[in-house]
Amino acid sequence: MSLNAIHLLLLEQPLIALFAIIASGLLVGNITLKGISLGSSGVLFTALLAGHLGYSIPGGIGTLGLVLFVYCVGIGAGGRFFASVAREGATLGKLALVIVVSGGAITWAGAVLLDLPADLATGIFAGALTSTPALAAATEGLSDGASGVSIGYGIAYPFGVIGVVLFVQLLPRILKHDLEAIATSHETKDDIDERVETVLVEVTNQNLFGKEIASAGISNLNACQASRIFKDDQLVPLSYDDTYSEGLLLLLVGRSNEINIAIDTLGKRSDRHLLMDVENERQNLLVTDRTIAGKAMRDLSPLKSYGVVVTRITRHGLTFIPNAATLIETHDSLTTVGRDEDLKAFGKAVGHRSNAIDSTDLLSLSSGLTLGIIAGMIPIGLPDSTPITLGLAGGPLIVALLLGHFGKVGRIVGHIPFPTRILLQDLGLVFFLANAGVAGGGSLVTTVQQYGITLFGLGMLISIVPLIAAWPLARKLFKLDALQALGGICGGMTSTPALGAITAKTDSQIPVISYVSAYPVALIVMILTAKVLISLLT
Repeated sequence: MSLNAIHLLLLEQPLIALFAIIASGLLVGNITLKGISLGSSGVLFTALLAGHLGYSIPGGIGTLGLVLFVYCVGIGAGGRFFASVAREGATLGKLALVIVVSGGAITWAGAVLLDLPADLATGIFAGALTSTPALAAATEGLSDGASGVSIGYGIAYPFGVIGVVLFVQLLPRILKHDLEAIATSHETKDDIDERVETVLVEVTNQNLFGKEIASAGISNLNACQASRIFKDDQLVPLSYDDTYSEGLLLLLVGRSNEINIAIDTLGKRSDRHLLMDVENERQNLLVTDRTIAGKAMRDLSPLKSYGVVVTRITRHGLTFIPNAATLIETHDSLTTVGRDEDLKAFGKAVGHRSNAIDSTDLLSLSSGLTLGIIAGMIPIGLPDSTPITLGLAGGPLIVALLLGHFGKVGRIVGHIPFPTRILLQDLGLVFFLANAGVAGGGSLVTTVQQYGITLFGLGMLISIVPLIAAWPLARKLFKLDALQALGGICGGMTSTPALGAITAKTDSQIPVISYVSAYPVALIVMILTAKVLISLLT
């Protein structure tokens, strides 16, 4: 097939053009230079080119994509957004607020000084802070879907990505911060003592012989449990009537400091290597019980209360190792180790349902989207003032946040399994970006020619100034160390590539935890700021 034939096919078949734009955009987004890539945003750039060349896509695709995207974003953030504001993320939430509001203020000032239209300025704001949800809110906030939004986003986005990545990589070098040393300083004796170990111990303490294992020896230790006993040439679950005897082999699971005390009490470490059924000792449990959310690991005490150890927490798509102060949030996925019956008991306590992780409730999804669209149409305003609406970006987002926070409202379940949610979110995103790019592509060249290099300069300022302002505030006012500050800044800029640049330099989970605390606040504030900018500049 000739190039001319392909060109005619794409002109005549908008559906083929849509998926050709998405496929080519994702190919561009997968190109990586120095660890940096455009990702899904590559679709916007190919769509801008397609719009410039005169291609079109099916009507309504952008609206469908917008609603799916913001709803899934809200579901993902809802379980921890309000908690991030109210509890340990309050400081990092303030840092995110400073970053976004300062970026919005610079955008407003630049738009006024340069006489930029509202759509173009808000698009630059969204691109400079690498916030696709803000782009969605700005596009939907304009009644005519002004094309300048996607043009501004496309102009500012590349430096928005690169600028944050360079900042978090170069600043520690300039200030001579040793990230590994800082990570080590966090690893206090308490942190080391909190490490989980599985140890085979040989009983040699004669004072314990004949006593019941369940009530003597290590029964009073806070974070250590004998989970299995060597009997009949295999490790089997411990029963209540089992007793100590000379040379008995016990499998202990617990925190390092408690394990060491237990070994001193019982006897000595055994160097024997015994096989055990790992699949029956490990399970991922999803937290859905609201009474568990907000509790610290030390208060929940899963090892002492339920006989299991939580070794990992997966939150917002990121996995980190918890410590005693880590707070549990709704929809956290807990990697737990213990006996089958203990895992079942703990699963019941946290509200785990075996089908909750993998199943998608289409009725709840459809009902939630319907409520969100209706909420976006409701006029909000004071008497004698012009009412406003949340629109297709704000309505589904607010409903999804509430569903994500409460977990369930009536028969509507506010949880979408992570793989399904990411698929719907990405599908909605590329539909939206394709529509926005095609709509803006026709006026791309004219806009750049009219405003020139000042657009790129404004985008750079919106990216750089919040970073420069956030660092001293994080260090001096909020008393965060370098790792916490860098992770919080990445979250405030909603920059996952920058977080990846930090984690490539250190194995510490501190930046990851700071990121997931700041990110939800930044996400919502960016959307609100985009709406405010549209209102102020229109």
